[in-house]
Amino acid sequence: MDATAVALGDTTRSDTPRSDTTPTRADSPRPGPAGGPPAGGPRAATPPAPTPTAPPAAAPDAVAADPVVPTQAAPRDSGRPAGPAQRHARPVITELRLSAFGRHRSAAFPLGPVTLFAGPSGSGKSQALAAYEALAGLGAGAALDEAFPDAAARIPDRALPDAQRRRGFRLGCTVDGPAGPVRLDLAVQADPTLRIVGERLSQDGQILFATALRDPGRRSVQAAWLTGGAVGVTRAPLPDDRLGTALLPLRVAGSTAGQRQVLAAAEQVVVALRSVFACDPRPDRMRAPVPRGEGRLLRDCANLADVLRRTRHECGTRHALLAEAARTGCPGPVTGLDVRAPESGTVTAVLDRGPGRPATELARLGSGELRFLALALVLLTGPGVLDMDPAAELLSARQALTVLADGFDHGLDGGQSAELLRLALLSCGRGHVRLVAAVGEGAAAAARRLPGVSVVDLSV
Repeated sequence: MDATAVALGDTTRSDTPRSDTTPTRADSPRPGPAGGPPAGGPRAATPPAPTPTAPPAAAPDAVAADPVVPTQAAPRDSGRPAGPAQRHARPVITELRLSAFGRHRSAAFPLGPVTLFAGPSGSGKSQALAAYEALAGLGAGAALDEAFPDAAARIPDRALPDAQRRRGFRLGCTVDGPAGPVRLDLAVQADPTLRIVGERLSQDGQILFATALRDPGRRSVQAAWLTGGAVGVTRAPLPDDRLGTALLPLRVAGSTAGQRQVLAAAEQVVVALRSVFACDPRPDRMRAPVPRGEGRLLRDCANLADVLRRTRHECGTRHALLAEAARTGCPGPVTGLDVRAPESGTVTAVLDRGPGRPATELARLGSGELRFLALALVLLTGPGVLDMDPAAELLSARQALTVLADGFDHGLDGGQSAELLRLALLSCGRGHVRLVAAVGEGAAAAARRLPGVSVVDLSV
């Protein structure tokens, strides 16, 4: 077992548990005690977390050792065919991993262009999306308490603290892109102090960057990253409330082959995490006229009218597609979407009902119609029209926007849900947009019959 695994309690892997009767390897752990992590051999590519019922050897209290990073590149053979055809042209998150996170135990969720989480109430759909959003926030530079304002609520209900009375959870993701698949794994201590106690960035089994909590009395972690050449590894302290991977482009010079490998992996992860827009339309805030602004859609879509004013003038093609969708999602005749925007007044959006018919203001629409219009707009537009801060160093054409939507079909009828899924497949099929959403059973049942939609069933 390497020193990093001991220092961080990394004796497990966040993966789907196997049967106790299945022969195990270091990368195929068998389940551990109830409520705890799986037991088994170490896996260098996965960081640990302070898990509730872990034995002392697996708890994050043995923190005296430094993180260890290989000084030489390992053979880059992951068992998959090599070549550009196996890689995504744009950085995208292809797997989300959660362990001791709410209801999730050693769970790994593959993510496709359109991924819907389904299951009964309390099955963990919202928790999965919350974990994704938290990772996105950390990738964008948010502090840990901003990404997890309710970190204690993410700890399993009956989780027990370790010998130092600490509890926490693990989460991670795989980001595929031009650099190939890259794994990011985090161990977060939620009690008694919120902090990151372990982080790993790895590729094809090789650790490129790792952190470990060396001194619990200090608000920092010891970090190490691959350098190559005569130095081999660079070590430095980093704050324990920030994602170290997001800080690497500011700390690594890129003057050696090892440093360039670390930078390529880190930048790919950061680009994917920052290209996320969490959308939660609030119909009660969308009815009133809004002041003129810069036309960037807010998370709650309260300024929908102002964004429609902008898209009508700047992007006629997408505005026409949205008007076409409105004909399906809004009852009655709809010939277009228009706005009333006097130079010195507020902006009001209306449905154009055709010649001789009065237009319908958004204030008169039902909640389902408003949610439908907002979600359709998000799926048909891009980062330049959304209130988000994607990676500025990369052209938007080289990034894939991921839309997160909890309760995607909330308040919608079957026809509206079907039209949104059609728009999602249309947009996601081009590779510029991806959708990760939580839905009810009705929408999930319809989605299971659609090619190109992945449904993650949390009821089994």
